[in-house]
This record gives sequence, C-alpha cells and structure tokens, in this order.
Amino acid sequence: MTDTWAAPPSRAELLERGRRVRRERPRSGLAGRATGERDPLGILATQNATRVPDLVPLRRERMAASPFAFFRGTAALMAADLADAPHSGILVASCGDAHVSNFGFYASPERSLVFDLNDFDEAAAAPWEWDVKRLVTSVVIGGRAAGRSEAATEEAARAAITSYVRGLRRGTKLSPTERYFSHFTVAASMAVLDDASRQAIRRAVKQAERRTGERAVRRLTSPDADGRLRFAHEPPAMGPVGEETRDLVDGLVTEFRRTTSPDVAQLFEHYRVADIARRVVGVGSVGTRCYLVLLQDGDGNSLLMQPKEAGRSVLEEYGRISQPEGLRERVASFGEGARVVTMQKVLQGLSDPFLGHLRSRGSDYYVRQFHDMKGGVEVEQLDDAPYATYAQACAATLARAHSQSVASTMAVGYIGDGERITEALLAWSYAYADASLADYEAFRAFTP
Repeated sequence: MTDTWAAPPSRAELLERGRRVRRERPRSGLAGRATGERDPLGILATQNATRVPDLVPLRRERMAASPFAFFRGTAALMAADLADAPHSGILVASCGDAHVSNFGFYASPERSLVFDLNDFDEAAAAPWEWDVKRLVTSVVIGGRAAGRSEAATEEAARAAITSYVRGLRRGTKLSPTERYFSHFTVAASMAVLDDASRQAIRRAVKQAERRTGERAVRRLTSPDADGRLRFAHEPPAMGPVGEETRDLVDGLVTEFRRTTSPDVAQLFEHYRVADIARRVVGVGSVGTRCYLVLLQDGDGNSLLMQPKEAGRSVLEEYGRISQPEGLRERVASFGEGARVVTMQKVLQGLSDPFLGHLRSRGSDYYVRQFHDMKGGVEVEQLDDAPYATYAQACAATLARAHSQSVASTMAVGYIGDGERITEALLAWSYAYADASLADYEAFRAFTP
C-alpha cells in the first residue's frame, strides 16, 4: 500500500472499455472464419506423436465413431482455427474444451451433487467467445447427430447463447465474493425445470449417485489371498504397468502427500498403495499417460485416485494466446499440472478437495479422485425440449465460470444487447460444424 492508492476500475469503467473494443473489433467480425491453409490431419498426427504408441489406434477408433466423437477429440484443431480468425481480444479464464459432454455432476465436499464444468486439461486464458463457440458448435453437432430437426437444433443453439449472455450480465452485477461463492446445485435447479427436463435430470442423477469410488473398487478389483485388492485388467481400457511405471507412480503418490494441503496429507497417512493400473480415458485424451492408484487402509477401506499427465494447453500451443504472467510463472515453477488445477479451481464453483499437481521425471501430472459421484447427461437420448434446457444450463454454467475474471465485465460491454453477438456466434458455429464434418470424413477416409 502507498499514499497514492487508486481504486480498481469500476463496473461502469469496465463496461465502457468493452464498448470501445467493439468499435475496434466489430461483433459481426466474430462470424468470420480464418481464410488461410488448414492442416487438420497434420495437427492430429502431431498430437499422436506424443501419445503412448500402442494407444494411438484406440484414439483413432474412438474419434472415428461419429462426427460428435471426432469433434470431442479436436480441441487443438479448433484452437488453431480460432487463432487465425477475428476475435474480441478480451481474455478470461477459459475451459478450452467446453463442449456439452464436458459438463456434468459430481459430489461437493459436503457430499451434495453439483453441476459444473468437469474437464480442464486445456484450460488457460483465451478470448471469452472461444469457449462459447466450442459449446454452441457442440450443440449443433450434437443435435444433428441425434437426428433432431434443424429448427430444434437451432433453437437449442440460440438458447445457449442467450443463456450465456444473460448469465454473464447477471454474474457481473454481483460483487466479486458473491460470484466466487456461487454454484449450481442439482436440488436447487430442479425446482425451475419443466417436467421433461426434470425427468431427464433425475435419470442422470441416479446414475451419478451410483458412480462412487467404493462402487468402482468393487467393479474393478478383487482381493488376493492376503486381502490386498488388485485391479482386474481389461485391455486396452485398463491394463497392467511395468515396474518402472510402478516406481514412477509410487513416487507421484509420495510427492502428492508432500505437496498437498495438511488435512489431505493427514488423511492419506491412513492408506498405502495397494495396486496401480494404466487407465484409458475420454476421446481426445486417449494416449496420454493416465493411471488408477488404489489405496487401502488396515481395515480394507479403499480410495481411488487418478494421476493424469498434463501437457501444454491447446489455447496456448495452437491458439497462440500469450498467457498471463502469473500463470506462466506457476507453470515454470510447478508444471502444467499446476495450470490444470489452478484453472479448475478458478472455473468450478466447488472443486475436489483432493486435487493436486506434481512433476516427476520430466513429466507433469495432476491428481484427482476417481468416480466421486461423477456423471453426465446422455444428450443424444434427450427429447428436443430437454436438449435445449440442457444447452442453456451448460451456457449458464460457463457464464458463471467466466464471470470470475475481471475482464468478464468488459465482455458484457462488448456484447451489448446480445442480438448482434447471437447472430455472429450462431453463424460461426454452423459454419464450423460443417467444416468439422468435412474434417471427420477426411479423417475416416485416411484412418485405416
């Protein structure tokens, strides 16, 4: 503190800054796509070169399953396309992969179910509209994949944009601390849903409530003669690890205990590592190094943790967005796992208390619980009205996440009444959905 203290910019000042930006970078320009050469298959090949070689065919297989599965695996490709297209330049903490299947349920520290973003591998700073474009494009691709009419798909896409704009406007009217403490509980949300949407959420909640760590242990393990639990391997989804990897993961667990918060470190004193397995997760993440670590106490109680390799965010690597100095310094000191954990805690209303990060033998990892009542909505099984409701819920959740950034108020000023931005974002998302389908067809033709 000094005698020349000055207050941070007010909401009115930030709104005006946003209005000035839109005079320099018109909202209609956000409908424009890059016009240069593209190399979608080359980007995917570059990513595959860094993956576990024997898992690359599985990644190709999962991405080839459908246009939507392909889209899920192409966050890097979309970031590259966004980098060369007009954007607002208003940077917020961004998910980097905000498609409709990366939202879902999980247990809060108080053991109640909350709804939020649930994937942060690519999270970093980026223009606010990049996440919105990825979300809305996924609504379009998902709607088409489910055989919805163009009218129903467009209604859901428009509803998502409107929900985001309203949510961001509403969120930035709150104080910073009110924004920080806000989150979406399933119980509170159910009261405002229509009957069809409520039924769809109830089905998803029942599935999420069953997906506990204890149930996962029962399904994935069996005891040996000494009562020690062992993983039942099901290659390629789950398989054994060699002694070198076992030593590596044992070291990660030791490092995690040393670097986590004191209360979590004390909890982990009750457990010892019983077994380790390699685990294949997701679509785009297939081939990154991911493990399940089974911990067991003296009475047979168990805990499942998941260390997962963290690489450079596609928003920085392919989107070419220069990251804030504080985040760059954190990555330099603690690795990319620290970026993932940092951004998750910024973007989520409530986060896994066991989240941790570490680096070992030249690789970066983050650590989280496995199956702590995690679940999602099967969007292809929703009727049209609940699908639109779900798209709105995802968009409102994204707005809550973005509102944690100071620049989100500038984004509100840039957006204005929402009409022009809606048409621009909708036009871009439909055009990109068409481009993604063409990329998918090329990928299918190229993939053996």
